[in-house]
Amino acid sequence: MADVTAPDLSRLLLEAHRALGAELVAALAERGYPDVRPGHAAVFLHIDRRSGTRLTELARRARVTKQGMMLVVDELEQRGYVRRVRDPEDGRAKIVRLTARGRRLAAEVRRLVAAIEARTRRELGDRRFETLREALLLIAGGTNEDPGP
Repeated sequence: MADVTAPDLSRLLLEAHRALGAELVAALAERGYPDVRPGHAAVFLHIDRRSGTRLTELARRARVTKQGMMLVVDELEQRGYVRRVRDPEDGRAKIVRLTARGRRLAAEVRRLVAAIEARTRRELGDRRFETLREALLLIAGGTNEDPGP
């Protein structure tokens, strides 16, 4: 018989997601980026650092809607982390590019995400970490392929 007092799987996943996001935000604030929130990481983890990336491609890589990504990019543009420029291959399209400040933040986000994953791996151990990762990929319906740049 199931324990009705135990949180359901979706609640546990949400709480884990929030805990990891809070850890990232706190570490970024300590490093001088107090205006960044967890959802912003989707841009910094998926943008082509040198050439920039179209918004539609960022959304695809982050597995969010175009409208959702547009809101995130709007916030980051207002904060000076990204800018939109005309796509030289298609004058109707825009490319999202990192500013100098955005490049520094992107590097910090990548370092911190790697550090958080390494800490989680140490806490769980290699076998449990890989089992968790594989299970989450199955639940998410994804593959082990990274859609990023």
